Amino acid sequence: MRIAIVDDLAEERALLRSRLERQLRRRNVQANISEYASGEEFLEAEKAQHFTVAFLDIYMAGVNGIETAKEMRKEDTDCLLIFTTTSSDHALEGFQVRALHYLVKPFTEDAIDTLTDGILARIPQPDKYMKLKVDGSEIRLFYQNIVYAEHFAHVIYVHTTAKRTLSTRCSFKAFIEPLKGESRFFVCGRGVIVNLEHAADFEDAAFRMNDGSRVYISQDLLKSARQAFMEYLLQRGHIS
Repeated sequence: MRIAIVDDLAEERALLRSRLERQLRRRNVQANISEYASGEEFLEAEKAQHFTVAFLDIYMAGVNGIETAKEMRKEDTDCLLIFTTTSSDHALEGFQVRALHYLVKPFTEDAIDTLTDGILARIPQPDKYMKLKVDGSEIRLFYQNIVYAEHFAHVIYVHTTAKRTLSTRCSFKAFIEPLKGESRFFVCGRGVIVNLEHAADFEDAAFRMNDGSRVYISQDLLKSARQAFMEYLLQRGHIS
């Protein structure tokens, strides 16, 4: 994902960049962020390679943000446009260039947090990943490659789609922390988490996984597990 921040004030660019980077790190999403001090600089860079997202300050010296957006739209109809401004007076012109959002200055951390979710919901994303130490080396484990994981004797055993079991010394709480908020993951009981992407069915007191394994669920979580599985299937369009 390529992101452009276009603003003639260096301190405004730096502030927006730092907050964006923090929100993207929280979501384990990688992005290349470039800064431009004018609309002209941005348009030159955009000709070479289109951006995924562009933050355009409306009130800039030279070519303002609205004019920059109009010029960009002649060649690029896909870039997500966010105007950064102290006023929403240009809402109609923003509509004409299909702006996604107006980010009113001074913007808050909460505003960037919400906007980041909105941006990520509109673009195809590489899968998220976590970093794990396995056999003395740090690896990237993509969420989609986790079938299920279980905690035993201070070690997490991660069963993967490659039919390998990775072991890493970690608390269960620390392991599942980055997975919170991901509807595809369900904690089945003390020390066990399953990836619903790889669940073929819900049978008796267990998920039957695509690889044939069974992940058992605590008795008190059976109703929640069944509901989470149905909601996940509905969300993915597997049932109607």
